[in-house]
Amino acid sequence: MTETSGDRLQKVLSDIRKAEEEFGRKPGQTTLVAVSKTFAEEDIRPVLDAGQRVFGENRVQEAMGKWPGLRQEYEGIELHLIGPLQSNKAKEAVQTFDVIHTVDREKIAKALKTEMDKQDRHLPCFIEVNIGDEPQKAGISPRDTDAFVAFCRDEIGLNIMGLMCIPPVEDAPGPYFALLRKIAERNGLTQLSMGMSSDYATAVSFGATHVRVGSAIFGHRDYPA
Repeated sequence: MTETSGDRLQKVLSDIRKAEEEFGRKPGQTTLVAVSKTFAEEDIRPVLDAGQRVFGENRVQEAMGKWPGLRQEYEGIELHLIGPLQSNKAKEAVQTFDVIHTVDREKIAKALKTEMDKQDRHLPCFIEVNIGDEPQKAGISPRDTDAFVAFCRDEIGLNIMGLMCIPPVEDAPGPYFALLRKIAERNGLTQLSMGMSSDYATAVSFGATHVRVGSAIFGHRDYPA
């Protein structure tokens, strides 16, 4: 019998609950963000039919193309922007998404705040931390994160709910998850967006409140050439 995306969803949810139990966390403390980037509406519907309502997209334009229709079909959808955001897309991002995970520089923070004020739509945000200080990756350096949190939260008034990271792919993720948690704790932040298909159970063990899982649910992803 062929495994469906709904079956894979249930396995991921089961893994999350087992990790919560094993590491003494309350059931349901971790939100699964099903990463539907590059997948079409027909691929997403079975996961919606299986009960999932929280989804992540990388690109504003792609999300604008497929989610308005799905929102009309299904109630309670919560859409998270988990990819890089350009300041010229801030207006559409605030219109389209419910949570932003990738605030990573002052220009973006200011553009989002301006649009949220205009639209009277004050979305919760995560600050993206370049937890391994990798030159090819977006995000604030760990050493600059405290000051950036203060800027976003205290100076311009964004609703900063937590921190997000993607550890270096070649390293064990645990130390990086532990570092993100430490930075969050000293800034009074309780939400941690960390962990993907390869390491979400580990992320739960280090306190993740949001795990971003795509291929473990939807299967192999074909990227446009």
